[in-house]
Amino acid sequence: MTVSLGRLMRASDRYAAVNRRARHDYLIEDTLEAGLVLHGTEVKSLRQGGASIAEAYADEEKGELFLVNANIPEYRAATHFGHQPKRPRKLLLHKRQMNRLLGAIRREGVTLVPLSIYFNERGRAKVELGLAHGKRKADRRAAERDRDWQRSRARLLRSREL
Repeated sequence: MTVSLGRLMRASDRYAAVNRRARHDYLIEDTLEAGLVLHGTEVKSLRQGGASIAEAYADEEKGELFLVNANIPEYRAATHFGHQPKRPRKLLLHKRQMNRLLGAIRREGVTLVPLSIYFNERGRAKVELGLAHGKRKADRRAAERDRDWQRSRARLLRSREL
């Protein structure tokens, strides 16, 4: 099997934006991949990096899902065919997935949070969405306590092995 160097992508090249706070602020129940409808210069801007999805979420509008509040900066080399950085972007999903997510969103306390925007092997922009419940302050403290304990335990085990 031959692989052309032009199509070979490293894992670090694939991600255009990552929401690092999502797993801290939310309890992620399920994840899924969705396509993203982008205009011309948005793809080039995503490939350059600098996009932010820290405050983004997916919302329903007329029976369809849109990625709201995601910031894809304008492409500097574009002339007069630029794009709006914070416009709502349509998410592409199968009908069954869409109905399941819409039902979940309509329930109380469930949010669709984008975890990352990346390019798949074919070069298409995809969004990894997480079906999430907001964490309370006590939940965050408990998670931090568990994380600290795991670190301390690993440190103790390492020192015992030496």
